[in-house]
Amino acid sequence: MSNRDQFASKIGFILAAAGSAIGLGAIWKFPYMAGTNGGSVFILLFIICTLIIGLPILVAEFMIGRRGQTDAVSSFKKQAPGTRWFLTGWAGFIFSAIILSFYSVVGGWILSYIVRAISFELSGSGEDYYGELFASITSNPWEVVIAQAVFLFLTVWIVQGGVKNGIEKASKWMMPLLFIFFIVLVIRSLTLDGAIEGIKFMFVPDWSYFTGKTLLMALGQAFFSLSVGVAAMLTYASYLSKETKIGSSAINVAGMNIGISLLAGLVIFPAVFALGYSPDQGPGLVFIIIPAVFQQIPFGSLFMIIFFILLLFATVTSAIAMLEIVVATAMGPKYDKRKQYSWLCGFGIFIVGIPSALSFGVLSEIKIFGLSIFDSADFLTNNIGMPIGALLVAIFAGYKISKADAAAELNTKDWIFKTWRILVRFVAPIAIIIVFIQSVFFR
Repeated sequence: MSNRDQFASKIGFILAAAGSAIGLGAIWKFPYMAGTNGGSVFILLFIICTLIIGLPILVAEFMIGRRGQTDAVSSFKKQAPGTRWFLTGWAGFIFSAIILSFYSVVGGWILSYIVRAISFELSGSGEDYYGELFASITSNPWEVVIAQAVFLFLTVWIVQGGVKNGIEKASKWMMPLLFIFFIVLVIRSLTLDGAIEGIKFMFVPDWSYFTGKTLLMALGQAFFSLSVGVAAMLTYASYLSKETKIGSSAINVAGMNIGISLLAGLVIFPAVFALGYSPDQGPGLVFIIIPAVFQQIPFGSLFMIIFFILLLFATVTSAIAMLEIVVATAMGPKYDKRKQYSWLCGFGIFIVGIPSALSFGVLSEIKIFGLSIFDSADFLTNNIGMPIGALLVAIFAGYKISKADAAAELNTKDWIFKTWRILVRFVAPIAIIIVFIQSVFFR
């Protein structure tokens, strides 16, 4: 039996953890949430909530994972023997598998768009054309299932290589490229005539949107965009050496997540306003409005290719974190069996995800509590699984781990530790409960 893998460097861990956080939440969901909730006020509240609510829970997951030095289930068993806290690890395992099952469907859509963009088939004009294109892609059973399989194959191929030679190596080149691509697109977007209106939308507050609903939406986005609550960060932190500072690593990850979210807004909103579209287009913003926008600017086809490759990178880095939780838990201490477990888990998730892939076409008539199969999987994980998981992490870190052990693990200044402890014991749990009640019972 081989030794357990570890991240080779602090920057490798930060880029991998940031990659987990920076996925569709930052690039797909953040722009349309900001667009439908007033822009600047939502963005301001999102940043505040990320720092006050999301960051303390992220630190808690890092702490639990690094203390355990093993998979999520074993980590809770090790730190709370003889209790049922290990069920939190199993919940992370189950919800991560469900998330990846429908997340890989969206990854497949992105691959379909990349193939069409490279072959210059995205050459229509107007949102009606792209709306019809999106509907035709998502309702084609063969295309969505094959594309989903290809996306999962890519994800498994990276994860089966291990932490150092798979996840860390992939993150080290994908994340810098993601930033470079973003900067190129931001520059192009900001140089469009009329782009200033998009900048105003993002940074000049319209206080009429400062409502309880906007605050809850921002809190939910901050919370979900950091990938907390499903043991992703806990699992990654289990591969950390004891020399790595948890607090500074968490701040770097949260900062990169905020940065990418703002860059996504700077790519999308100036272009949307400059070309006369409305920012409140909802989930179709990336797949319908953005291609329509790119078609109206010089070299738009090239920038469209760059945008969807960027979106693929962000989606893959999140997907490998979800798969790693499942693989690490399934293989347990059998570290030499990583490749077999990676392909086995990947195949299982592919099978589970097929109904979600088909829920826009041949299975579109099937509804679960009024939602499609895809949407019900999304609702189950985002609105129920992640809040419960994060609440349990906050309670475990704040109450089950002793003050002395937590202080020794975090190894930071006394006032920073005390602030974190207040936030994770009182502020974060209350906020999570409010978001949970709002999203489940008042949606």
